[in-house]
Amino acid sequence: MSPDISTAPPQALPDQVAALRADLRTARYTVETTESLLGPVALAALRRENPIPARRALAAQSDPAAVLFRLFVLGDVVPYSLVRAVLPTLGADGALQLGLVGPASLPAHRGEDDHEADDPDSPLRALVDLAPYSASDDAGEISWWIASDLSELATGRALGPEHVLGVGGASLTLARITPRAAVGRVLDLGCGGGIQALHASRHAEHVVATDLSERALAFAAFNAALNEVDLELRQGSLLDPVAGETFDLIVSNPPFVITPRRAAAAPEHGVGDEPTTPETTWTYRDGGRAGDTLLAELLTGLPAHLASGGSAVMLGNWEIPRGGEWDEHPRAWLATASADGVDSWVIQREQEDPVQYAETWVRDGGVTDRDPRWSDLQAAWLDDFAGRDVEGIGFGYLLLRRPDGPDAVGSDSAGPRMGVLRTEEATGTGTGTLGVHLAESLLALDVLAGMDDDALVARRLVRAADVVERRHLTPGQWDPMLIELVQGAGFARTVRADQVLAATVGALDGTLTLGQVLAAVCALTDADPDEARDQVLPVVRDLVRTGMVRL
Repeated sequence: MSPDISTAPPQALPDQVAALRADLRTARYTVETTESLLGPVALAALRRENPIPARRALAAQSDPAAVLFRLFVLGDVVPYSLVRAVLPTLGADGALQLGLVGPASLPAHRGEDDHEADDPDSPLRALVDLAPYSASDDAGEISWWIASDLSELATGRALGPEHVLGVGGASLTLARITPRAAVGRVLDLGCGGGIQALHASRHAEHVVATDLSERALAFAAFNAALNEVDLELRQGSLLDPVAGETFDLIVSNPPFVITPRRAAAAPEHGVGDEPTTPETTWTYRDGGRAGDTLLAELLTGLPAHLASGGSAVMLGNWEIPRGGEWDEHPRAWLATASADGVDSWVIQREQEDPVQYAETWVRDGGVTDRDPRWSDLQAAWLDDFAGRDVEGIGFGYLLLRRPDGPDAVGSDSAGPRMGVLRTEEATGTGTGTLGVHLAESLLALDVLAGMDDDALVARRLVRAADVVERRHLTPGQWDPMLIELVQGAGFARTVRADQVLAATVGALDGTLTLGQVLAAVCALTDADPDEARDQVLPVVRDLVRTGMVRL
């Protein structure tokens, strides 16, 4: 089956959008309501992209939220009269004017033959996905509605090349790791439908959202209007729309997916289908560059746009060359940031081999192993990776922070210091808010960079409340085979320790300085003070950076 033909994006007509908002509120079209209507079994199946139980659960329900969910999320055809009933203020005609629905008999695009379907029995179908969204942040609970292109679940077709995503897993991840301190100016780079910009509007004075896609910006404008949020939207590639400007926070879920760029012969296609080639791309995820060079370009230019004290939070993919270290590419990309005095932190959350990666992103585009393009797309991806001798692909977070004030100067006062670059593999997740944890760790990188060992041992450090000690013993023995310091929050890190380190960290309650604690531990254990200092201080520094010990 050919990919869906893109409809025009919805129009942000003020009066009609206000009427839609009122109707959605009256219908209690929220995450809480729809999950209750679906029930746990149908909801779990829907999250596995199986809509059949959801359709069965909602088919006989007349609740307005059930009808809206069937129409806008599941892609069901609904009579004109029922649309008018569940949207009484906007009306079915208003929904047609906004571009939210269209006659079910028309093809999957709107054209000059569009008209108001005033027959009460005329079937209507959704032209966009309109889903409830909920979250919470420091400002309280969030209840929004997010419009995007219809999913393959609703259409039964592969995604079109200009598809605008709704709120997916990557969007939720980025929202979760972004610090939410009050700031002046925020940039959402590659905003898509605008979900990160909407979140930023709750703690920023001004939000600029950019995207290369006019279609994505139209959805972002509609979502901002529907949820009564003011955004400044600009079109352009990467950092071009904000040349010469700086921001207190930059968030980005850029089109980082590594996609083959070479053309290949198209597979056989059916009558009426568009010819397809294995280099098929999707604007929302493909940056139009070979390999992972888009991130290299972005991270080279990004530091110049960070205001003093400003931070950047991004998601990304990077290639791991055969025989190389996993962080080889990110380290090379961030050399410019370090030279500019910007601290950087790269966290690899997972790693895939080329076959896994190809399967993941071909499926993400709505192409399955039953599609004639499957084999050719897989081959194109694997050939592309083989051409650069890629052994694996990493996925994770990239964070940057420009120090402000005197902390930006090295301890010898000889001038601005080099930025600190930290790379880490962290696959676990603990309790608490990752955004707060990451912001604190970025600040710790800055503070520790200007603190020598003498200054560190003079500090009254405090072990974080979520850190516990775990000991492994042979049954019947008193001495442990292994001691571990375990973090309950953040990334749930585990750090191996000996008796001296464990005793030192355990005694850090802010009463004594680190030097005093270490001296007492050495006296109790007969450890050599100089050797203990050389072994313990580097580990304590890392515990501070990761939030397991607080300054």
